[in-house]
Amino acid sequence: MLDYQRVTARIDSRQCALRPLGRALASILIIGSVTACSGNKATRDESAMPPPPPPAQEAAAPAPAESPVTTTPEAAPASQPVLNPSAPRQYVVQRGDTLWDIASKFLRDPWYWPEIWYVNPQIENPHLIYPGDTLSLGVGANGQPIVSLTRGADARLSPQMRASPLADAIKAIPYEVIASFMSKPSVLEKNQAKSLPYVVAVRDQHVVAGVGNEVYAKGLTADQNARFNIVHVGDPLVDPENNDTVGYQGIYTASARVERPGDPSKLVLTESARETRDGDRLIGDSLDVPLDFVPHAPEQTVNGRIMSVIDGVTNIGAFQVVVVNRGSRNGLEPGHVLAVMQRGEKVRDPTSGSITKKVQLPDERAGTFMVFKTYDRISYGLIMTADHPLHVGDAVGNP
Repeated sequence: MLDYQRVTARIDSRQCALRPLGRALASILIIGSVTACSGNKATRDESAMPPPPPPAQEAAAPAPAESPVTTTPEAAPASQPVLNPSAPRQYVVQRGDTLWDIASKFLRDPWYWPEIWYVNPQIENPHLIYPGDTLSLGVGANGQPIVSLTRGADARLSPQMRASPLADAIKAIPYEVIASFMSKPSVLEKNQAKSLPYVVAVRDQHVVAGVGNEVYAKGLTADQNARFNIVHVGDPLVDPENNDTVGYQGIYTASARVERPGDPSKLVLTESARETRDGDRLIGDSLDVPLDFVPHAPEQTVNGRIMSVIDGVTNIGAFQVVVVNRGSRNGLEPGHVLAVMQRGEKVRDPTSGSITKKVQLPDERAGTFMVFKTYDRISYGLIMTADHPLHVGDAVGNP
């Protein structure tokens, strides 16, 4: 059995991590030449690049999928990617998989995925993975482990074209969770709450509006039949570190369709969850989240707090959307993975003889969080794992 060694250097995620679709081809990863990505080099040292894996027809037959790759993760430095002890030599992507699930099959820490992912530059959109594709665990230059991609034969039209549409590509995380959240906004960034178009009146002088009622909106530039969500601006989101208001709770009230463009525009309510009132804000119902980001750790140091959890639950669990008090100004971007630290309790010192003397317990790692949308000072993200109950106020930081 091959001796799969661990990757010995971290990749500069700002220059080497996979980016959304528009920048993907400019940041293709070829693992095994991590020294070419150090410092502030603008180009790679081509002479240091490892040769690509041999074509599928020339490669040795892979071991059976059920034969795991053995590894001893305890021996590797904590800062390096470590193979999952039960990592398969080969895995065929299934419909319903997520990139996080797939990365977890090969790695103990899924956010190191870009560091072992060999991307074939001969394949169009090589960073996208589709059902039926085969991922193979192999050895690259210097004995470093890599995962390479073979396109599913049933979906290939030619070496650079696919029959599968982009919508069929494997998503980074359970996308239906994000879609549900983004389609009915629950949080408004501070500037959004001030600048979005707003309901100026309900037709026929009604105080509130429901399904079928017509409303007038100021500041709306949209074509006839364009659709919007209407959101009531709720309680402020206050940064616990400096007491600044960085956003507001957004309370979904209705969906509306533009009946007559203009200023004011006239809209008709097509769905209603609660009463719509004057001053409520309108936000587009299109889903503004990239489909193809990849899990990776931030390059810079990040220290923040969970500010809010959607749905108002007390205990936060896996696949719940939360808001943190760090955003693009702090270097966060979609795909960044952060550790969640459960805030340590204050407990009574049993030897003090006093019920007022307390001992502060340390924060403990309790989960993992992935960013999927950022604003200047806040980010939305999904709790990917929760080993213990998480709460508003828990810390987030580099994994």
